[in-house]
Amino acid sequence: MSGRSKIYKDLGIKPVINAHGHPTAIGGNNPSKVVKEAMEDASLDYVKMSELVKISGERIAEMLNVPFAMVTPGCAAALSLGAAACITRNNENDIEKLPDVTGLPNEFIIQKQLRVSYDKAVTVPGGILIEVGNEKSTTEKDIEEAINENTAGIHYLAGGLYDDPHEREQRTDIVAFNKLAKLAQRNDIPLLIDAAGQVYPTDRLSHYAQNGADLVGYGGKYFEGLNTSGLLVGANKHLMHLAYRLSFVGFEYEHTRVFGRSIKMDRQTVIGTFVALQEWLKMDHESRLAKYENRLNKIRNEIANLPGLTVADFPDKGMVEGLRLIIDKNVAKLSAHELEEALKNGDPIIHLRTDTVPDSVIIRIQTVDDGDEHLILNRLQEELG
Repeated sequence: MSGRSKIYKDLGIKPVINAHGHPTAIGGNNPSKVVKEAMEDASLDYVKMSELVKISGERIAEMLNVPFAMVTPGCAAALSLGAAACITRNNENDIEKLPDVTGLPNEFIIQKQLRVSYDKAVTVPGGILIEVGNEKSTTEKDIEEAINENTAGIHYLAGGLYDDPHEREQRTDIVAFNKLAKLAQRNDIPLLIDAAGQVYPTDRLSHYAQNGADLVGYGGKYFEGLNTSGLLVGANKHLMHLAYRLSFVGFEYEHTRVFGRSIKMDRQTVIGTFVALQEWLKMDHESRLAKYENRLNKIRNEIANLPGLTVADFPDKGMVEGLRLIIDKNVAKLSAHELEEALKNGDPIIHLRTDTVPDSVIIRIQTVDDGDEHLILNRLQEELG
C-alpha cells in the first residue's frame, strides 16, 4: 500500500497512488518480486558487460522468435541507437562522428498523423524528421516522393498499449505497417518502429520484426520491467550489429567515441529486463486481467450511483484494466478536470489518467498497489458524493 517507503519519508517526499499507468513522471513501474530478486542476485558478481548484453540479447531473440534483440535503457534509447544505425549503415567507419552527420544521410520520414513527442529520440544521434502528408491523410506517394539521397530511414509509430495492429491496418488516413514495410523494402530504406507499449497480447513483441521491420523499440516498463529498460529487436543483422557498436558496449570495448556511452546500463538493468520479459511471456494473463476486474468492481459498484457520473470499461474493447469516469459537470459536484486536480493535490495524492475523450478521467488498476483501490474509492466518494 501507499506510504510504506521509509526513505521517501526521510526525504520529505509524499508518496503517489499511481492510477495513471506507466508515466515516467511518477516512476514508470514497480518491478515484481521475482525481478527484484534477480537484480539483487546480479549484484553479487561483476561481469563483462559486452558478454552480458550479447548473451541476454541472444536469449531474448530466442524467446521472441525474432532474429536479433538487445536490451536497452528504455524504448527511447532503442530508437536513438536504431536511428544511429540507420544513419551509418553504409558508412560504418563514421560511427564516431555522430551526432555530426556531415556527409551522412540523416532524414527520417514520418507521417503527419503519427507524430508524438517521443519521436524526438530519433534526432538524438543527428537525425531529422521529415513530416509528410497533410491533416487529412498520408499516402504511399507522399512517402516515396520524400525519399532522396539524404533519407536514412522511415519512422513508424505502431500505436500505444491499446492499439490493435490489425485494426490499424484498416485505417485509410495513414500508410499502415504492412504497406509501409513493403514500401521500405522496395526502396531499400530501413524501417524503424516505435512499438513501446505493444506488449500484449505477447505476440506483438514479435509481430513487427517477423513481418518486415528492420528495427523495433519496446519499453520494458510495459511488460513489468524497470522504467529505465527497453528492447531493440529486429530482422536486419547489419543494423543490429551497428546498434551494438554504437552503444556504450562499443565505447567501452572497442574504445570508440560513440554517442551511446551516454545511455549506458547497469548489469542489474539487463538482468531485470531479461527476467521481466521471461515472466511476462509465461504469465497467465487471463488470471491477471481477472484480478484487475475484481479490484475494479470494488470501485465500480460503489460509485455507480454518484450524481452526474457514468462508469465505463477502459479501454472500451480488448483487455479491460481500468475504468473511465464520464462526468456531467452540470450535475456532478466537480468537473473531470476539477476532480483530477482535487485528487492530485489531496491526501493521499492520487494520479489519474486523461486522454482525448472530453469530460472524463481514467483509473488504471495495473499500477495501483493492492489495497489502494479502497483509498481511491474513499476519495471519489468524498469529492463526488
